[in-house]
Amino acid sequence: MDFVNRIEQGVTVVSIKGQRLDAAAAPLLKGHMVDLILQGGTLFVLNLEEVDFMDSSGLASLMSSMKTLGGRGEMAVCCLGEKVRKLFAITRLDRGVFRIFDTVADAVASLAASPNQS
Repeated sequence: MDFVNRIEQGVTVVSIKGQRLDAAAAPLLKGHMVDLILQGGTLFVLNLEEVDFMDSSGLASLMSSMKTLGGRGEMAVCCLGEKVRKLFAITRLDRGVFRIFDTVADAVASLAASPNQS
């Protein structure tokens, strides 16, 4: 699994380059996010456009990344496919846990306007 990072309006957009966010890929994402947070990142958009399968390990890596932020920033997800969106709904993580957006642009605009922006 690879990641492509870019900065837009002070928000780090992390595009996940892989179809599966499962037990094999989740530790890679978690490590990548921890590195970005330790480098001072506070606002993140995770672009899940290419992810068509996510299991509990993938969800756990997202939750762990949010916990690592420790309230010093925000994280949103965007571009969820139907299967991944259903997983967020079934687990109720789409209700107050993760902010979900249809596009990268919408997610960036929302986080860039956030009072938590550094």
